[in-house]
Amino acid sequence: MTNLTQPTDEALELIATLGRATSKDELLNELAAAWVRLSGEETSCDILYREPGDGLVLKASTLFPELNNRMKLGKGVGLCGQALVSNTPIFVPRDATRDKRYAKYPGVEDAGCEGVAVLPLNANGTPFGVIQIRKTCPWKVSPTEKKNLSRLADITASCLKGFNNAYQVGAQMNRLGALSEVSKTIATSPYVEEILQLLVNLTAQQFNYKVCTVRLLDENRGELVLRATQAPAKAYQRKRAIKLGESIAGRAIDENRPVIVPDVQVEADYIGHDLAVEQGLRSMICVPLTLQEKPVGVLTCYTSEVREFATDEIKALETLAKQAAVSIEHAKLQVRNTLMQEMHHRVKNNLQQVASLLRLQMRHSTYKTLEEALNDCLARILAIATVHDLLSREDLDHVGVRSIAETLVHHHQSSLILPNRTITFQVRGSDVKLPMSQATQMALVLNELVQNAIEHGFATAPKGEIHVNVEDNEDEISVWVSNNGDPLPEGFDPTVVSHLGLKIVDNLARALGGRFKMSDILGWTVAEVKFPRATGE
Repeated sequence: MTNLTQPTDEALELIATLGRATSKDELLNELAAAWVRLSGEETSCDILYREPGDGLVLKASTLFPELNNRMKLGKGVGLCGQALVSNTPIFVPRDATRDKRYAKYPGVEDAGCEGVAVLPLNANGTPFGVIQIRKTCPWKVSPTEKKNLSRLADITASCLKGFNNAYQVGAQMNRLGALSEVSKTIATSPYVEEILQLLVNLTAQQFNYKVCTVRLLDENRGELVLRATQAPAKAYQRKRAIKLGESIAGRAIDENRPVIVPDVQVEADYIGHDLAVEQGLRSMICVPLTLQEKPVGVLTCYTSEVREFATDEIKALETLAKQAAVSIEHAKLQVRNTLMQEMHHRVKNNLQQVASLLRLQMRHSTYKTLEEALNDCLARILAIATVHDLLSREDLDHVGVRSIAETLVHHHQSSLILPNRTITFQVRGSDVKLPMSQATQMALVLNELVQNAIEHGFATAPKGEIHVNVEDNEDEISVWVSNNGDPLPEGFDPTVVSHLGLKIVDNLARALGGRFKMSDILGWTVAEVKFPRATGE
Protein backbone atom coordinates (compact mmCIF):
# COMPACT_ATOMS: atom_id res chain seq x y z
CA MET A 1 0.00 0.00 0.00
CA THR A 2 1.54 3.36 -0.98
CA ASN A 3 1.85 6.52 1.08
CA LEU A 4 0.66 4.86 4.28
CA THR A 5 3.18 6.96 6.23
CA GLN A 6 1.05 10.06 5.38
CA PRO A 7 -2.40 9.20 6.79
CA THR A 8 -3.62 12.80 6.73
CA ASP A 9 -3.44 12.94 2.92
CA GLU A 10 -5.17 9.57 2.67
CA ALA A 11 -7.87 10.67 5.06
CA LEU A 12 -8.45 13.77 2.93
CA GLU A 13 -8.74 11.54 -0.15
CA LEU A 14 -11.44 9.43 1.53
CA ILE A 15 -13.29 12.45 2.96
CA ALA A 16 -13.28 14.11 -0.47
CA THR A 17 -15.61 11.37 -1.70
CA LEU A 18 -18.38 12.93 0.42
CA GLY A 19 -18.35 16.01 -1.81
CA ARG A 20 -18.60 14.01 -5.03
CA ALA A 21 -21.32 11.52 -4.05
CA THR A 22 -25.00 12.30 -4.53
CA SER A 23 -26.33 8.97 -3.24
CA LYS A 24 -25.28 6.27 -0.81
CA ASP A 25 -24.52 3.79 -3.61
CA GLU A 26 -22.39 6.38 -5.38
CA LEU A 27 -20.53 7.11 -2.13
CA LEU A 28 -19.78 3.40 -1.61
CA ASN A 29 -18.39 3.11 -5.15
CA GLU A 30 -16.33 6.30 -4.70
CA LEU A 31 -14.85 5.00 -1.43
CA ALA A 32 -13.96 1.63 -3.00
CA ALA A 33 -12.22 3.42 -5.89
CA ALA A 34 -10.37 5.69 -3.41
CA TRP A 35 -9.07 2.65 -1.51
CA VAL A 36 -7.71 1.21 -4.77
CA ARG A 37 -5.96 4.50 -5.58
CA LEU A 38 -4.42 4.58 -2.09
CA SER A 39 -3.38 0.92 -2.20
CA GLY A 40 -1.45 0.99 -5.46
CA GLU A 41 -1.43 -1.40 -8.42
CA GLU A 42 -2.72 -4.98 -8.47
CA THR A 43 -5.39 -4.03 -5.93
CA SER A 44 -9.16 -4.34 -5.76
CA CYS A 45 -11.62 -3.36 -3.05
CA ASP A 46 -14.95 -4.76 -1.83
CA ILE A 47 -17.28 -3.12 0.70
CA LEU A 48 -19.88 -5.37 2.34
CA TYR A 49 -22.73 -4.40 4.68
CA ARG A 50 -24.13 -6.35 7.58
CA GLU A 51 -27.58 -7.89 7.13
CA PRO A 52 -30.15 -9.36 9.61
CA GLY A 53 -28.68 -12.48 11.20
CA ASP A 54 -25.13 -11.10 10.86
CA GLY A 55 -24.80 -12.05 7.21
CA LEU A 56 -23.14 -9.76 4.66
CA VAL A 57 -24.20 -8.34 1.29
CA LEU A 58 -21.78 -6.90 -1.28
CA LYS A 59 -22.53 -3.18 -1.71
CA ALA A 60 -19.55 -2.01 -3.79
CA SER A 61 -16.76 -3.79 -5.69
CA THR A 62 -14.08 -2.56 -8.07
CA LEU A 63 -13.50 -6.12 -9.32
CA PHE A 64 -17.04 -7.58 -9.44
CA PRO A 65 -19.45 -4.61 -9.74
CA GLU A 66 -22.04 -6.87 -11.38
CA LEU A 67 -22.47 -8.64 -8.02
CA ASN A 68 -23.36 -5.48 -6.07
CA ASN A 69 -26.49 -6.03 -3.94
CA ARG A 70 -26.67 -9.62 -5.23
CA MET A 71 -23.81 -11.53 -3.61
CA LYS A 72 -24.46 -12.49 0.03
CA LEU A 73 -22.46 -14.32 2.69
CA GLY A 74 -23.95 -16.12 5.67
CA LYS A 75 -22.98 -15.44 9.27
CA GLY A 76 -19.25 -16.11 9.82
CA VAL A 77 -18.71 -17.19 6.20
CA GLY A 78 -15.36 -16.29 4.62
CA LEU A 79 -12.68 -13.93 5.83
CA CYS A 80 -15.25 -11.11 5.72
CA GLY A 81 -17.74 -13.00 7.86
CA GLN A 82 -15.06 -13.88 10.41
CA ALA A 83 -13.88 -10.26 10.63
CA LEU A 84 -17.47 -9.05 11.16
CA VAL A 85 -18.31 -11.57 13.88
CA SER A 86 -15.02 -11.03 15.75
CA ASN A 87 -14.91 -7.27 14.98
CA THR A 88 -11.17 -7.76 14.40
CA PRO A 89 -9.05 -7.08 11.25
CA ILE A 90 -7.77 -10.14 9.39
CA PHE A 91 -4.57 -10.13 7.30
CA VAL A 92 -3.50 -12.97 4.97
CA PRO A 93 -0.06 -12.25 3.41
CA ARG A 94 -0.08 -14.89 0.62
CA ASP A 95 -2.12 -17.74 -0.99
CA ALA A 96 -5.33 -16.25 0.37
CA THR A 97 -7.52 -18.55 -1.79
CA ARG A 98 -6.02 -21.57 0.01
CA ASP A 99 -6.86 -20.22 3.45
CA LYS A 100 -9.59 -22.43 4.95
CA ARG A 101 -11.51 -19.29 5.96
CA TYR A 102 -11.57 -17.91 2.40
CA ALA A 103 -14.95 -17.96 0.58
CA LYS A 104 -14.97 -17.78 -3.20
CA TYR A 105 -17.63 -15.57 -4.78
CA PRO A 106 -19.98 -17.79 -6.81
CA GLY A 107 -19.67 -17.65 -10.60
CA VAL A 108 -16.47 -15.58 -10.75
CA GLU A 109 -12.77 -16.38 -11.10
CA ASP A 110 -10.47 -14.93 -8.42
CA ALA A 111 -7.58 -17.39 -8.47
CA GLY A 112 -5.12 -14.49 -8.79
CA CYS A 113 -5.81 -13.32 -5.23
CA GLU A 114 -2.70 -13.56 -3.03
CA GLY A 115 -2.66 -11.01 -0.19
CA VAL A 116 -5.87 -9.93 1.60
CA ALA A 117 -6.75 -7.45 4.35
CA VAL A 118 -10.25 -7.39 5.83
CA LEU A 119 -11.15 -4.46 8.08
CA PRO A 120 -14.39 -4.03 10.10
CA LEU A 121 -16.40 -0.83 9.71
CA ASN A 122 -17.65 0.35 13.12
CA ALA A 123 -20.34 2.73 14.33
CA ASN A 124 -20.32 3.34 18.08
CA GLY A 125 -18.26 0.17 18.59
CA THR A 126 -20.64 -2.08 16.62
CA PRO A 127 -19.55 -3.37 13.19
CA PHE A 128 -22.00 -2.56 10.39
CA GLY A 129 -19.83 -3.89 7.55
CA VAL A 130 -16.32 -4.71 6.32
CA ILE A 131 -13.80 -3.54 3.71
CA GLN A 132 -11.85 -6.22 1.88
CA ILE A 133 -8.61 -5.24 0.08
CA ARG A 134 -7.24 -7.85 -2.34
CA LYS A 135 -3.83 -7.94 -4.02
CA THR A 136 -2.73 -10.19 -6.85
CA CYS A 137 0.76 -10.33 -5.30
CA PRO A 138 1.95 -11.37 -1.82
CA TRP A 139 1.36 -8.65 0.74
CA LYS A 140 3.10 -8.72 4.10
CA VAL A 141 1.52 -5.92 6.11
CA SER A 142 3.80 -4.31 8.69
CA PRO A 143 2.53 -3.30 12.18
CA THR A 144 2.62 0.36 11.12
CA GLU A 145 0.58 -0.39 7.98
CA LYS A 146 -1.93 -2.41 10.02
CA LYS A 147 -2.41 0.54 12.34
CA ASN A 148 -2.86 2.94 9.42
CA LEU A 149 -5.23 0.59 7.60
CA SER A 150 -7.43 0.34 10.70
CA ARG A 151 -7.41 4.13 11.02
CA LEU A 152 -8.46 4.54 7.38
CA ALA A 153 -11.23 2.00 7.92
CA ASP A 154 -12.46 4.14 10.84
CA ILE A 155 -12.39 7.23 8.60
CA THR A 156 -14.33 5.33 5.94
CA ALA A 157 -16.94 4.32 8.51
CA SER A 158 -17.16 7.97 9.63
CA CYS A 159 -17.70 9.07 6.02
CA LEU A 160 -20.54 6.59 5.61
CA LYS A 161 -22.07 7.53 8.95
CA GLY A 162 -21.64 11.25 8.21
CA PHE A 163 -23.35 10.88 4.84
CA ASN A 164 -26.21 8.96 6.45
CA ASN A 165 -26.60 11.68 9.12
CA ALA A 166 -26.51 14.38 6.47
CA TYR A 167 -29.16 12.49 4.51
CA GLN A 168 -31.28 12.30 7.66
CA VAL A 169 -30.84 16.02 8.30
CA GLY A 170 -31.94 16.70 4.74
CA ALA A 171 -34.90 14.41 5.27
CA GLN A 172 -35.66 16.14 8.57
CA MET A 173 -35.87 19.48 6.75
CA ASN A 174 -38.73 17.86 4.83
CA ARG A 175 -40.42 16.40 7.94
CA LEU A 176 -42.98 19.19 8.00
CA GLY A 177 -43.84 18.58 4.37
CA ALA A 178 -44.11 14.85 4.96
CA LEU A 179 -46.19 15.43 8.09
CA SER A 180 -48.49 17.82 6.22
CA GLU A 181 -48.91 15.34 3.37
CA VAL A 182 -49.87 12.44 5.64
CA SER A 183 -52.12 14.53 7.92
CA LYS A 184 -53.95 16.13 5.02
CA THR A 185 -54.66 12.77 3.38
CA ILE A 186 -55.89 10.90 6.46
CA ALA A 187 -58.09 13.85 7.45
CA THR A 188 -60.08 13.53 4.20
CA SER A 189 -61.21 9.94 4.80
CA PRO A 190 -64.47 9.21 6.65
CA TYR A 191 -63.68 5.54 7.35
CA VAL A 192 -61.53 4.20 10.20
CA GLU A 193 -60.02 1.28 8.28
CA GLU A 194 -59.12 3.55 5.37
CA ILE A 195 -57.55 6.11 7.72
CA LEU A 196 -55.40 3.43 9.35
CA GLN A 197 -54.22 1.99 6.02
CA LEU A 198 -53.44 5.45 4.65
CA LEU A 199 -51.58 6.28 7.85
CA VAL A 200 -49.21 3.30 7.67
CA ASN A 201 -48.68 3.48 3.91
CA LEU A 202 -47.97 7.21 3.77
CA THR A 203 -45.89 7.30 6.96
CA ALA A 204 -43.67 4.48 5.69
CA GLN A 205 -43.30 6.21 2.33
CA GLN A 206 -42.77 9.77 3.54
CA PHE A 207 -40.42 8.90 6.41
CA ASN A 208 -38.63 6.04 4.62
CA TYR A 209 -39.50 3.31 7.14
CA LYS A 210 -39.26 -0.40 6.43
CA VAL A 211 -42.55 -1.25 8.19
CA CYS A 212 -45.29 0.80 9.84
CA THR A 213 -48.15 -0.66 11.85
CA VAL A 214 -51.12 0.60 13.83
CA ARG A 215 -52.58 -1.32 16.76
CA LEU A 216 -55.81 -0.12 18.35
CA LEU A 217 -56.64 -0.61 22.00
CA ASP A 218 -59.36 -3.09 22.97
CA GLU A 219 -60.11 -1.79 26.46
CA ASN A 220 -62.35 -4.72 27.41
CA ARG A 221 -59.63 -7.29 26.72
CA GLY A 222 -56.67 -5.08 27.63
CA GLU A 223 -55.08 -5.88 24.25
CA LEU A 224 -53.56 -4.03 21.33
CA VAL A 225 -55.02 -5.45 18.13
CA LEU A 226 -53.20 -5.13 14.79
CA ARG A 227 -55.49 -3.14 12.49
CA ALA A 228 -53.22 -1.94 9.67
CA THR A 229 -49.74 -2.52 8.21
CA GLN A 230 -48.12 -1.95 4.84
CA ALA A 231 -45.80 -4.95 5.35
CA PRO A 232 -46.40 -7.39 2.46
CA ALA A 233 -45.41 -10.47 4.49
CA LYS A 234 -48.43 -12.63 5.38
CA ALA A 235 -46.80 -13.63 8.67
CA TYR A 236 -46.63 -9.99 9.74
CA GLN A 237 -50.23 -9.31 8.76
CA ARG A 238 -51.35 -12.23 10.95
CA LYS A 239 -49.54 -11.08 14.10
CA ARG A 240 -51.63 -11.79 17.19
CA ALA A 241 -53.08 -9.27 19.59
CA ILE A 242 -50.67 -8.41 22.40
CA LYS A 243 -51.46 -7.73 26.05
CA LEU A 244 -50.71 -4.22 27.30
CA GLY A 245 -48.50 -5.47 30.11
CA GLU A 246 -46.34 -7.74 27.96
CA SER A 247 -45.34 -5.40 25.16
CA ILE A 248 -43.17 -2.41 24.37
CA ALA A 249 -46.18 -0.84 22.64
CA GLY A 250 -48.11 -1.26 25.90
CA ARG A 251 -45.33 0.59 27.71
CA ALA A 252 -45.67 3.49 25.25
CA ILE A 253 -49.38 3.72 26.07
CA ASP A 254 -48.87 3.26 29.82
CA GLU A 255 -46.20 5.98 29.98
CA ASN A 256 -47.90 8.12 27.30
CA ARG A 257 -44.63 8.80 25.48
CA PRO A 258 -42.69 7.43 22.50
CA VAL A 259 -40.59 4.36 23.31
CA ILE A 260 -37.52 3.63 21.17
CA VAL A 261 -35.76 0.27 20.76
CA PRO A 262 -32.28 0.59 19.16
CA ASP A 263 -32.38 -2.96 17.68
CA VAL A 264 -35.44 -5.22 17.92
CA GLN A 265 -33.38 -8.23 16.83
CA VAL A 266 -31.52 -8.25 20.15
CA GLU A 267 -34.03 -6.53 22.47
CA ALA A 268 -35.08 -9.02 25.18
CA ASP A 269 -38.54 -7.45 25.68
CA TYR A 270 -39.44 -7.45 21.98
CA ILE A 271 -42.04 -10.03 20.89
CA GLY A 272 -41.17 -11.72 17.57
CA HIS A 273 -37.39 -11.79 17.09
CA ASP A 274 -37.59 -14.41 14.33
CA LEU A 275 -39.98 -12.33 12.25
CA ALA A 276 -37.86 -9.22 12.82
CA VAL A 277 -34.79 -11.04 11.47
CA GLU A 278 -36.76 -12.49 8.56
CA GLN A 279 -38.15 -9.07 7.56
CA GLY A 280 -34.93 -7.15 8.20
CA LEU A 281 -36.32 -4.93 10.98
CA ARG A 282 -33.83 -3.12 13.21
CA SER A 283 -34.63 0.11 15.08
CA MET A 284 -38.19 0.73 16.30
CA ILE A 285 -40.22 3.61 17.68
CA CYS A 286 -43.67 3.21 19.28
CA VAL A 287 -45.75 6.40 19.44
CA PRO A 288 -49.02 6.35 21.42
CA LEU A 289 -52.22 7.53 19.73
CA THR A 290 -54.08 9.56 22.35
CA LEU A 291 -57.09 11.84 22.36
CA GLN A 292 -57.50 14.13 25.38
CA GLU A 293 -55.13 11.90 27.37
CA LYS A 294 -57.24 8.85 26.53
CA PRO A 295 -55.26 6.07 24.75
CA VAL A 296 -56.58 4.99 21.35
CA GLY A 297 -53.74 2.82 20.08
CA VAL A 298 -50.11 2.96 19.00
CA LEU A 299 -48.21 3.74 15.79
CA THR A 300 -45.07 1.62 15.43
CA CYS A 301 -42.34 2.35 12.86
CA TYR A 302 -39.34 0.16 11.98
CA THR A 303 -36.14 0.97 10.08
CA SER A 304 -34.09 -1.43 7.98
CA GLU A 305 -30.86 -0.48 9.76
CA VAL A 306 -29.79 0.36 13.29
CA ARG A 307 -30.04 4.11 13.66
CA GLU A 308 -31.17 6.87 16.00
CA PHE A 309 -34.47 8.74 15.67
CA ALA A 310 -33.83 12.47 15.47
CA THR A 311 -35.61 14.81 17.89
CA ASP A 312 -37.64 16.58 15.21
CA GLU A 313 -38.47 13.21 13.63
CA ILE A 314 -39.95 12.06 16.96
CA LYS A 315 -41.89 15.32 17.31
CA ALA A 316 -43.25 14.94 13.78
CA LEU A 317 -44.43 11.41 14.55
CA GLU A 318 -46.05 12.58 17.82
CA THR A 319 -47.91 15.32 15.94
CA LEU A 320 -48.97 12.80 13.29
CA ALA A 321 -50.16 10.38 15.98
CA LYS A 322 -52.34 13.08 17.56
CA GLN A 323 -53.79 13.99 14.17
CA ALA A 324 -54.48 10.32 13.45
CA ALA A 325 -56.23 9.87 16.82
CA VAL A 326 -58.48 12.86 16.07
CA SER A 327 -59.23 11.54 12.57
CA ILE A 328 -60.01 8.07 13.93
CA GLU A 329 -62.42 9.47 16.55
CA HIS A 330 -64.01 11.79 13.98
CA ALA A 331 -64.51 8.87 11.59
CA LYS A 332 -66.08 6.80 14.38
CA LEU A 333 -68.52 9.62 15.13
CA GLN A 334 -69.39 9.93 11.45
CA VAL A 335 -69.96 6.19 11.20
CA ARG A 336 -72.12 6.23 14.34
CA ASN A 337 -74.15 9.14 12.96
CA THR A 338 -74.66 7.32 9.66
CA LEU A 339 -75.54 4.11 11.45
CA MET A 340 -77.98 5.87 13.76
CA GLN A 341 -79.82 7.16 10.70
CA GLU A 342 -79.76 3.63 9.35
CA MET A 343 -81.00 2.34 12.72
CA HIS A 344 -84.07 4.59 12.51
CA HIS A 345 -84.76 3.12 9.09
CA ARG A 346 -84.29 -0.39 10.45
CA VAL A 347 -86.59 0.24 13.42
CA LYS A 348 -89.30 1.37 10.99
CA ASN A 349 -88.80 -1.82 8.96
CA ASN A 350 -88.93 -3.95 12.10
CA LEU A 351 -92.13 -2.27 13.27
CA GLN A 352 -93.61 -3.14 9.90
CA GLN A 353 -92.42 -6.70 10.46
CA VAL A 354 -94.14 -6.76 13.85
CA ALA A 355 -97.34 -5.53 12.19
CA SER A 356 -97.05 -8.33 9.60
CA LEU A 357 -96.61 -10.93 12.37
CA LEU A 358 -99.69 -9.60 14.18
CA ARG A 359 -101.75 -9.83 10.99
CA LEU A 360 -100.49 -13.38 10.53
CA GLN A 361 -101.55 -14.27 14.05
CA MET A 362 -104.99 -12.78 13.44
CA ARG A 363 -105.46 -15.02 10.40
CA HIS A 364 -104.38 -18.07 12.44
CA SER A 365 -106.48 -17.36 15.53
CA THR A 366 -106.08 -20.76 17.22
CA TYR A 367 -105.27 -19.27 20.61
CA LYS A 368 -107.44 -20.40 23.52
CA THR A 369 -106.97 -17.16 25.48
CA LEU A 370 -106.07 -13.56 24.79
CA GLU A 371 -103.15 -13.91 27.21
CA GLU A 372 -101.67 -16.72 25.13
CA ALA A 373 -101.87 -14.61 21.96
CA LEU A 374 -100.33 -11.58 23.67
CA ASN A 375 -97.49 -13.70 25.08
CA ASP A 376 -96.63 -14.90 21.57
CA CYS A 377 -96.66 -11.32 20.30
CA LEU A 378 -94.51 -10.21 23.20
CA ALA A 379 -91.94 -12.97 22.60
CA ARG A 380 -91.59 -12.02 18.92
CA ILE A 381 -91.21 -8.32 19.65
CA LEU A 382 -88.61 -9.09 22.32
CA ALA A 383 -86.69 -11.25 19.83
CA ILE A 384 -86.37 -8.23 17.53
CA ALA A 385 -85.51 -6.01 20.50
CA THR A 386 -82.71 -8.44 21.40
CA VAL A 387 -80.97 -7.72 18.10
CA HIS A 388 -81.14 -3.97 18.67
CA ASP A 389 -79.83 -4.34 22.20
CA LEU A 390 -76.88 -6.43 21.01
CA LEU A 391 -76.18 -3.99 18.18
CA SER A 392 -75.91 -1.15 20.70
CA ARG A 393 -73.37 -3.16 22.72
CA GLU A 394 -71.32 -4.67 19.87
CA ASP A 395 -70.24 -2.92 16.67
CA LEU A 396 -73.48 -1.22 15.57
CA ASP A 397 -73.53 -3.20 12.36
CA HIS A 398 -73.25 -6.95 12.98
CA VAL A 399 -74.51 -9.28 15.71
CA GLY A 400 -73.34 -12.75 16.74
CA VAL A 401 -75.86 -15.62 16.35
CA ARG A 402 -74.68 -17.25 19.55
CA SER A 403 -75.15 -13.97 21.44
CA ILE A 404 -78.74 -13.80 20.16
CA ALA A 405 -79.38 -17.41 21.22
CA GLU A 406 -77.95 -16.89 24.71
CA THR A 407 -80.11 -13.79 25.27
CA LEU A 408 -83.30 -15.48 24.04
CA VAL A 409 -82.62 -18.61 26.10
CA HIS A 410 -82.16 -16.49 29.21
CA HIS A 411 -85.48 -14.74 28.54
CA HIS A 412 -87.42 -17.98 27.93
CA GLN A 413 -85.89 -19.67 30.97
CA SER A 414 -87.33 -16.95 33.20
CA SER A 415 -90.74 -16.56 31.53
CA LEU A 416 -91.98 -19.71 29.77
CA ILE A 417 -90.95 -22.77 31.77
CA LEU A 418 -93.69 -24.10 34.03
CA PRO A 419 -92.89 -24.63 37.73
CA ASN A 420 -93.23 -28.42 37.43
CA ARG A 421 -90.76 -28.65 34.54
CA THR A 422 -86.95 -28.94 34.82
CA ILE A 423 -85.26 -27.98 31.56
CA THR A 424 -81.53 -27.30 31.16
CA PHE A 425 -80.15 -25.31 28.25
CA GLN A 426 -76.86 -25.40 26.38
CA VAL A 427 -75.78 -22.91 23.72
CA ARG A 428 -72.69 -23.98 21.78
CA GLY A 429 -70.75 -23.23 18.61
CA SER A 430 -69.41 -20.18 16.79
CA ASP A 431 -70.61 -16.64 17.45
CA VAL A 432 -71.06 -16.06 13.72
CA LYS A 433 -71.53 -12.36 12.96
CA LEU A 434 -74.57 -11.48 10.84
CA PRO A 435 -75.66 -8.16 9.33
CA MET A 436 -78.77 -6.49 10.72
CA SER A 437 -81.32 -7.97 8.31
CA GLN A 438 -80.13 -11.56 8.74
CA ALA A 439 -79.70 -11.11 12.50
CA THR A 440 -83.33 -9.98 12.91
CA GLN A 441 -84.65 -12.91 10.90
CA MET A 442 -82.47 -15.36 12.84
CA ALA A 443 -83.66 -13.89 16.15
CA LEU A 444 -87.26 -14.60 15.12
CA VAL A 445 -86.29 -18.11 13.95
CA LEU A 446 -84.52 -18.92 17.22
CA ASN A 447 -87.36 -17.45 19.25
CA GLU A 448 -89.91 -19.70 17.51
CA LEU A 449 -87.75 -22.84 17.71
CA VAL A 450 -86.81 -22.41 21.39
CA GLN A 451 -90.41 -21.57 22.29
CA ASN A 452 -91.66 -24.55 20.28
CA ALA A 453 -89.14 -26.86 22.02
CA ILE A 454 -90.33 -25.68 25.45
CA GLU A 455 -94.07 -25.78 24.76
CA HIS A 456 -94.32 -28.91 22.57
CA GLY A 457 -91.16 -30.82 23.45
CA PHE A 458 -92.06 -30.77 27.14
CA ALA A 459 -95.87 -30.80 27.02
CA THR A 460 -95.80 -34.02 29.07
CA ALA A 461 -92.11 -34.76 29.73
CA PRO A 462 -91.24 -33.34 33.19
CA LYS A 463 -87.55 -32.73 32.52
CA GLY A 464 -84.88 -32.74 29.82
CA GLU A 465 -82.47 -30.65 27.81
CA ILE A 466 -82.62 -28.12 25.00
CA HIS A 467 -79.45 -27.54 22.96
CA VAL A 468 -78.77 -24.68 20.56
CA ASN A 469 -75.82 -25.27 18.20
CA VAL A 470 -74.36 -22.75 15.74
CA GLU A 471 -71.95 -23.94 13.05
CA ASP A 472 -70.01 -21.85 10.56
CA ASN A 473 -69.25 -23.81 7.39
CA GLU A 474 -67.43 -21.17 5.31
CA ASP A 475 -70.24 -19.75 3.12
CA GLU A 476 -73.12 -21.54 4.90
CA ILE A 477 -74.38 -21.21 8.47
CA SER A 478 -76.26 -23.97 10.27
CA VAL A 479 -78.37 -23.55 13.41
CA TRP A 480 -79.88 -26.49 15.32
CA VAL A 481 -82.36 -26.39 18.18
CA SER A 482 -82.78 -29.89 19.64
CA ASN A 483 -84.55 -31.36 22.66
CA ASN A 484 -84.91 -34.81 24.26
CA GLY A 485 -88.44 -34.31 25.54
CA ASP A 486 -91.64 -35.60 23.92
CA PRO A 487 -90.96 -37.33 20.57
CA LEU A 488 -92.38 -36.02 17.32
CA PRO A 489 -95.70 -37.53 16.19
CA GLU A 490 -95.33 -40.28 13.62
CA GLY A 491 -95.20 -38.93 10.05
CA PHE A 492 -94.66 -35.38 11.28
CA ASP A 493 -94.10 -32.85 8.45
CA PRO A 494 -93.35 -29.22 9.51
CA THR A 495 -94.28 -27.93 6.05
CA VAL A 496 -97.91 -29.07 6.34
CA VAL A 497 -98.51 -28.76 10.08
CA SER A 498 -100.75 -25.83 10.98
CA HIS A 499 -98.56 -24.55 13.85
CA LEU A 500 -97.99 -20.81 13.24
CA GLY A 501 -94.50 -20.71 14.76
CA LEU A 502 -93.15 -23.39 12.42
CA LYS A 503 -94.72 -21.66 9.42
CA ILE A 504 -92.95 -18.46 10.45
CA VAL A 505 -89.65 -20.40 10.69
CA ASP A 506 -90.17 -21.98 7.27
CA ASN A 507 -90.98 -18.60 5.66
CA LEU A 508 -88.01 -16.86 7.31
CA ALA A 509 -85.65 -19.69 6.30
CA ARG A 510 -86.76 -19.21 2.70
CA ALA A 511 -86.35 -15.42 3.05
CA LEU A 512 -82.77 -16.10 4.16
CA GLY A 513 -82.25 -18.15 1.01
CA GLY A 514 -82.00 -21.31 3.11
CA ARG A 515 -84.04 -24.31 4.20
CA PHE A 516 -85.74 -25.66 7.32
CA LYS A 517 -86.32 -29.24 8.39
CA MET A 518 -87.39 -30.97 11.57
CA SER A 519 -86.77 -34.63 12.35
CA ASP A 520 -86.16 -37.25 15.02
CA ILE A 521 -82.47 -38.17 15.42
CA LEU A 522 -81.48 -40.79 18.01
CA GLY A 523 -84.39 -39.87 20.25
CA TRP A 524 -83.85 -36.11 19.97
CA THR A 525 -86.20 -33.75 18.13
CA VAL A 526 -83.89 -31.67 15.93
CA ALA A 527 -84.99 -28.48 14.15
CA GLU A 528 -82.38 -27.32 11.65
CA VAL A 529 -82.08 -24.11 9.63
CA LYS A 530 -79.30 -23.72 7.04
CA PHE A 531 -78.73 -20.55 5.05
CA PRO A 532 -75.93 -18.82 3.09
CA ARG A 533 -73.92 -16.05 4.75
CA ALA A 534 -74.81 -12.62 3.38
CA THR A 535 -71.98 -10.93 1.46
CA GLY A 536 -73.33 -7.47 2.23
CA GLU A 537 -76.35 -5.53 3.42
